[in-house]
Amino acid sequence: MEDKYDLSLRESIFLAKKLLVDSIYNCARVEGSNITFPDTQTILEGVSIDGFKMLDVELVLGIRDAYNYVLDDCNEHIDINYIYKINSQISRNQSFDNEIVQKDKMGKKLDAILLNNSSTTQNAIELFLWSCKEELFDNYSKSTSIIIANKLLISEGRGLLIIKEKNLEEFNKLLVESYKSKEDSRISKFLYENCIYGLQIDRELKEKYKRNKFQ
Repeated sequence: MEDKYDLSLRESIFLAKKLLVDSIYNCARVEGSNITFPDTQTILEGVSIDGFKMLDVELVLGIRDAYNYVLDDCNEHIDINYIYKINSQISRNQSFDNEIVQKDKMGKKLDAILLNNSSTTQNAIELFLWSCKEELFDNYSKSTSIIIANKLLISEGRGLLIIKEKNLEEFNKLLVESYKSKEDSRISKFLYENCIYGLQIDRELKEKYKRNKFQ
């Protein structure tokens, strides 16, 4: 499983910010929220409209805060405490117990994934699926898993993991299947082929533009 994209950190952050609303919306949908894309935009713009479920509003704002936390320092090391911080951002203002059980065991498994001699994209998908299936938290495990996978992808310039609404039914079906079979090959392939987004940069053209600009 090769990396699809090769971006600089600056390009990677640009991509993440450009697709931020899309990422937040689809993350909320993965968690089972029925919120619409226009409603997500409205909430993020700070407009107060009657009829929103407070839980949906808090989820959208929490996912936003978690992504902003990632983008504020893309070089921060991923460990169990980092994952805890991401979940804490998502579950902000909610009285959930998000302590991680068996922290040492989970930390060793996390390190094994991150140190695996595979492509960053493969490691990010493995990290995402491991975190989903371990259900490290009682609430928002899937959105936490998506964001930590994206932390890895963004910091290495390898695109973004976005499970769009059109792919959600198939994703959930394959996730249940992988729970039962303890085999991730089908869902990993599905995520790789359908849920990794990025920018194709023409380096030669970019360098030519820069040379012409400063002549």
